[in-house]
Amino acid sequence: MANAVTSTEGWHEPKATAILVLADGTVIEGVGAGATGIAGGEVCFNTAMTGYQEILTDPSYAGQIITFTFPHIGNVGVNDEDIETVNMAAASNVRGAVLQSPITAPSNYRSAKPFEAWLKARNIIAITGVDTRALTALIRDHGMQNAVIAHDPEGHFDISALKARAAALPKMDGLDLVPGVATSQRFGWTETDWLWPRGYGEQTTPEYNVVAIDYGVKRNILRLLADRGCKVTVVPPTMSADEIIALKPDGVFLANGPGDPAATGEYSVPTIRALLERKVPTFGICLGHQMMALAIGAKTMKMPQGHHGANHPVKEHATGKVEIVSMNHGFAVNPQTLPANAAETHVSLFDGSNCGLKLTDRPAFSVQHHPEASPGPRDSHYLFDRFVEMMKAEKAA
Repeated sequence: MANAVTSTEGWHEPKATAILVLADGTVIEGVGAGATGIAGGEVCFNTAMTGYQEILTDPSYAGQIITFTFPHIGNVGVNDEDIETVNMAAASNVRGAVLQSPITAPSNYRSAKPFEAWLKARNIIAITGVDTRALTALIRDHGMQNAVIAHDPEGHFDISALKARAAALPKMDGLDLVPGVATSQRFGWTETDWLWPRGYGEQTTPEYNVVAIDYGVKRNILRLLADRGCKVTVVPPTMSADEIIALKPDGVFLANGPGDPAATGEYSVPTIRALLERKVPTFGICLGHQMMALAIGAKTMKMPQGHHGANHPVKEHATGKVEIVSMNHGFAVNPQTLPANAAETHVSLFDGSNCGLKLTDRPAFSVQHHPEASPGPRDSHYLFDRFVEMMKAEKAA
């Protein structure tokens, strides 16, 4: 795959100051942006047309290099409100970004800083001038693979060393990346959803007590819970079921997060299983969905290219309704392994993969997609209402 920056009359191709080296030996040259240095991770592609700041701060992308299929990344700048990670000590979740077009000056009334400066501040390496359509096709046809991304303003690269480094990177299978993004201390959350012209609000009169187990939770998930009358307490992923029960929750939320769910499940599944046995209302998203599946005895599997974008069609079996949703996952629940007390609720219309489940003998459900829509459409916001109704019914009972 050659450098996508092609020379035209009156314009000269700039010297390569960044390089992306795939584990299979493919070398892609481009122009560097953001931080300098070398980083490695799994390359995926994201098809969203908006929300690049939310995507680059989503903890679920830890250990990955994101290829944006939309060409205009950075054109609206960045701000301090659209960061999704809660654990600011984790710095950058992603390992790099691959862009088609050069970063332009920001043009948006909410912009507080140019995208280029923000990338440098968060130590994110970016490469521009890449034929992202060709790279996306490579991932689509051959699956996600590891790569090394490097940025040197002088253009000095040891190709052989970078190839060896890319080939030696550990595969995502078996990696527990949650400790690098989750909180290590319990904290409360009261910020509610953003509304014009108010901005973000504050929950001062909560009705339900929700404990959110943090595997890499996104801020907008917590906002939508608080927006629906929930007092939210975020706890570390290693907190025991007894410690969680001691907080007297009306419900438990299982957060999104990065890495292989089977690896994280080594310590999280026993806790979730104990909470389900006590029939605590439970709602899971993304990794939380996979954790719930593992807790009831189902299996998860690595996907060839994963789902990353804000335009994925998902069908709800009960209503037949098709929702356009936001997705970000490289693993999926194998629906063939669901036990008798679990029913599939949602399915991807792209590839038929599982996108939701519910338990028939206790108050618990989960979805693979991201109903908080940050970024993305809001078709699935009703799932937060469903969780609240579940807690309300249990309290009444």
